[in-house]
Amino acid sequence: MSLFRRRKANDPADEPEPTDETRDDEATGDAAAADPDEATTGDDAPAEPADEVGDDAENDDATEDEDTADADRGPYDIDDAPDDGLERLDLGSLKIPALPGVEVQIQANEEGEIAAVALIAGPSAVQVGAFAAPRSEGIWDEVRAELRDGVESEGGTVTEKRGTYGPELIGRISTPEGPQQVRFVGIDRPRWFLRAVFHGEAAANPAAAPELIDCLGKIVVERGGEAMPVRDPLPLRLPPEAVEQQQAAAEQETDDGPDGAGR
Repeated sequence: MSLFRRRKANDPADEPEPTDETRDDEATGDAAAADPDEATTGDDAPAEPADEVGDDAENDDATEDEDTADADRGPYDIDDAPDDGLERLDLGSLKIPALPGVEVQIQANEEGEIAAVALIAGPSAVQVGAFAAPRSEGIWDEVRAELRDGVESEGGTVTEKRGTYGPELIGRISTPEGPQQVRFVGIDRPRWFLRAVFHGEAAANPAAAPELIDCLGKIVVERGGEAMPVRDPLPLRLPPEAVEQQQAAAEQETDDGPDGAGR
């Protein structure tokens, strides 16, 4: 199920991380939501013509239905995970389901610290990461705006579209290997946030790799009860089988010697 490899410098899988800046009222993942009285309600907007009111009401109902569906769809908090009988790779805060056609790739440094987790299906891949978030409000709107600014400031292009989980960003970013198509998806949940970055065919065409969307929706997140600064990555750990692979790879390198010729 899993393929372990060491992290290399300038890895093309690296993507811009959400900034580490945290507002004073977001000192921990349990921070309260912003004052709702400060939000724009739209009460001052001009009234709609009478013959359009019905259509607007239907659109509002459709949006509410979509938002409810998004909230009910996985990934799941460990306390709300369904009893689906799936085997999952335990990476600490992330539990990745074992699904046909999906390979799990773990990138870690020499000390065994996980730097990235990617799901691969043919010519498509998605890199996933979970972060601490407030209990009562999402952070994807803010993170999405920062990602857009970051991509554009580095010469990339990006557009916003609605996808399976609501607003997402699709565009091209600059990498050491040249321009690369990417798709950023953010999933807000109470006390945690999951970011998914799609590469390959699925970056341009969400329907190109349905198995990746299926796998993403079956991920289980274990947030833990400790207080954490908002946007801090949730801790990951290598499973025993990956540790064994790392040790075996290190021993093989030692046996081969620096020139790869062996002893």
